[in-house]
Amino acid sequence: MSQGKETTVLVLSLLVTAGLAGGGYWFFSQQKSAVTSTTETATPNTQSPTSTETTPPPPANLTIDTSLPNPSVLEIDGSTTMVALIKELRNGYSQINPNIPTTFGLPDGRPTGSSQGLQNLINDNVAIAASSRPLKAAEAQSGIQLVPIAKDAIAVVVGINNPFKGNLTKDQVRDIYQGKITNWSQVGGTNQPIKVINRATTSGTREAFQDIVLLGQTFAPDSANFITWKQDETTAILQDLGNSGISYATVSQVEKQEIVRIIAIDGVFPTDINAVKAGKYPISRSLFLGVKKITSPVSKQFIEFALSPQGQQIIQRLGFIPMQ
Repeated sequence: MSQGKETTVLVLSLLVTAGLAGGGYWFFSQQKSAVTSTTETATPNTQSPTSTETTPPPPANLTIDTSLPNPSVLEIDGSTTMVALIKELRNGYSQINPNIPTTFGLPDGRPTGSSQGLQNLINDNVAIAASSRPLKAAEAQSGIQLVPIAKDAIAVVVGINNPFKGNLTKDQVRDIYQGKITNWSQVGGTNQPIKVINRATTSGTREAFQDIVLLGQTFAPDSANFITWKQDETTAILQDLGNSGISYATVSQVEKQEIVRIIAIDGVFPTDINAVKAGKYPISRSLFLGVKKITSPVSKQFIEFALSPQGQQIIQRLGFIPMQ
């Protein structure tokens, strides 16, 4: 090859090499730029929101017909489990809508339990029902819808001086409440009869317990050692446990009580929130607010407040498990 041709080939080779290098630099610089741009776009805005809205935005799946006029008083009735919770939600809601007073419990501020509260809603005696159980078929057919606002665990308890120090399985609890286990010695305790205290028939906690633990089957009939409480209340039941009694209540009602001891079920305590969230504690449920399918704007607004970050913080502070 002549020297001129060799020089031409060398120059062309250098130009190609330079072009490839330059193109590679351009390609990678563009990729770096794209990554940098993506990273900057994905960086969250940490500045405080400037919105002046006072009503929390509704959940995306909360569809309620609000074509009825607002009542002068927003009346609520229902679950005794939810007394403290509804009271605090009412206090928070009054900051959102101070023009509509709210009440809880009929007729004198005394909640009547989930079943009667739902019946009062069906009969248009209240605008909202607080329920610690799902709807029965007949209730669902009467035009009610429930919105879950929290989760809750049901604790099995004995008196603080009860000699039994072990834990129970869910099956053992079922057998106790069906009259198949009647003595503490049958579950590793001392030789003494078990005094079983069941909650009132109007109790939503009782119905949830029956569904979850007894799988919908019947309780043992009342006897000298099996007592069905007449009123839906917790304090009186706990005081009556003594050294041989057993009962159950929502965990937030008993976890700070000094006169009882909570029993682990299947080796898990209901006070372990992470275990309850993970489904490891076997006796848990949802808590609901119920309204008619056609209701008022303020009824929906109250439910929206319960599901808002502020409402869910109240739920968590009171020992319940927030939905959000």
